Amino acid sequence: MKAVILVGGEGTRLRPITYQTPKPMIPLVGMPLIEYIIRNLKKYEIEDIILSTFYMPAIFSSHFGNGEKLGVNITYVTEEVPLGTCGAVKNAEKYLKDEPFLVFNGDIITSLDFRELIKYHKQKEATVTITLTPVDDPTMYGLVPIDSDGRVLKFLEKPKWDEITTNLINAGTYVLEPEVLELVPEGKNYSFERELFPLLLSKGEKVFGFSSKSYWLDLGTSQKYLKAQGDILDRKIDFDFQFNQEKVGIWIGANTEISKSSNMFPPLVIGENCKIKGNVIINNHSVILNNTEIGSGTKIQNSLIMDNCKIGSNCVINKSIICSGVIVGNNVHILNGTVIGSDCLIGDQNVLTNDIKLFPKTVLSKGVITF
Repeated sequence: MKAVILVGGEGTRLRPITYQTPKPMIPLVGMPLIEYIIRNLKKYEIEDIILSTFYMPAIFSSHFGNGEKLGVNITYVTEEVPLGTCGAVKNAEKYLKDEPFLVFNGDIITSLDFRELIKYHKQKEATVTITLTPVDDPTMYGLVPIDSDGRVLKFLEKPKWDEITTNLINAGTYVLEPEVLELVPEGKNYSFERELFPLLLSKGEKVFGFSSKSYWLDLGTSQKYLKAQGDILDRKIDFDFQFNQEKVGIWIGANTEISKSSNMFPPLVIGENCKIKGNVIINNHSVILNNTEIGSGTKIQNSLIMDNCKIGSNCVINKSIICSGVIVGNNVHILNGTVIGSDCLIGDQNVLTNDIKLFPKTVLSKGVITF
């Protein structure tokens, strides 16, 4: 079975992380998100993959090539203008005419059993099968009520509380029969959720929901992105760590130097070619990627620091994200949901907290932001 992965979005809610990197290419504990998805598909012997691109398409092809290194075959289809979730798949129709195929969003982490999903689709002789997952607050998503046999009754996009009759939402993974694409206009922005699926219901087609309590997280915000790192470290999903596990819950890359006076509290990851100086404390749910230096006396907890960063001495970093190439001075506090874009320069004695977001290449002089 072929899989179409939608990777064309600009990831605006994740800015500044996505200003220079497409959302599906952001690092997930050292591995691009989309690579995790592809590796997961291969475990289910789904090896023919179509990437539907739009935003920074060359980054995908330069990183993955034809997919040979991952043992898959990757075909690239690029939108000239944004075509929506369904229009993007219509754009790849010539590759999808022979058999049912999978479609899913490239910003979702899931432990979904694809074999069970495909088996269910075939058993129901469905035209479309939509994966569903329960959530605490359905008002943020598309609600999908189903009957006792699993057949979809209707679609409610971001319903009000008085409209809620179920907590099952559209989880963004579908199995489709190829003939459904004949209903989709060519070259137009067209949505699965708002257009094709309701159209199929109106025609009496067999649209089924596959309800699953598997792990599911959409990486739409920086808070969820940071949560994903912690969930992986907690082993809530199966993940191929790229570094050696030196102790239980502590993964360290090659050529990394850690001072004997520093303390590491699992679970955490430190990548390759890093230097951790004296009296550093790195607490649980922290990920520090390659070629990064951490100055003496600095404390890091529940944070992500990407490649090629330099963090000064006596800093405190907590519940925050620092993108690649950032230089942080001494005695800097970066706290509570702060996101620092790539290649920023943060002078000494700044305090950044409460969801501050800095654009790439921002320069802050000594002590200009304090709380």
